[in-house]
Amino acid sequence: MVPCGAVLWRRLLRKRWVLGVLLGLSLVYFISSTFKQEERMVRDRNLLQVQEHEQPIMWKVKFSSGNSSQLSNQCRNSVQGKLLITDELGYICERKDLLVNGCCNVNVASTKLYSCDSCLPNGCCSIYEYCVSCCLQPSKQHLLERFLNRAAIAFQNLFMAVEDHFELCLAKCRTSSQSVQHENTYRDPIAKYCYGEYPPELLPV
Repeated sequence: MVPCGAVLWRRLLRKRWVLGVLLGLSLVYFISSTFKQEERMVRDRNLLQVQEHEQPIMWKVKFSSGNSSQLSNQCRNSVQGKLLITDELGYICERKDLLVNGCCNVNVASTKLYSCDSCLPNGCCSIYEYCVSCCLQPSKQHLLERFLNRAAIAFQNLFMAVEDHFELCLAKCRTSSQSVQHENTYRDPIAKYCYGEYPPELLPV
């Protein structure tokens, strides 16, 4: 025995005006959902433009010559170099001349301060540790501040995490999309570590 409600529902669905009402309600729902989604997209786009153009990015980077590492006689350093190491004070030395506190031994003749060996005038260097040491020069502060002020939103996540001059130089000198062209070729295959404002010139195709 078919329930009475089911029979009535089937009869109603056979009538064209009922189908028209259901179709109309579906169309209204679809249109309202589309407009709401479009409004959200416009609102998000406007918010992003406001943040990008009207509110400066609040960078954490501190340019300070005195920090807790120096006061405690401990140094952070560039860590990964097989032959060379740069410490946060700007000294570059051979790995064998690194002290147990993480600082370069300044009493060794080969240890250099703020060395730009292997670096070109555009701020690109062929050796990562020299890039970091050169970038740590106090005179480079204004250059780095200009870069941060002009940094694209794409780099915001990368550079928002750094907190001081040393961390900024470590991050800036690492190879990134700015150092390559066509996603698989270095712009300058020799001087590929850059602390400067601009990436190396594109090589001719």
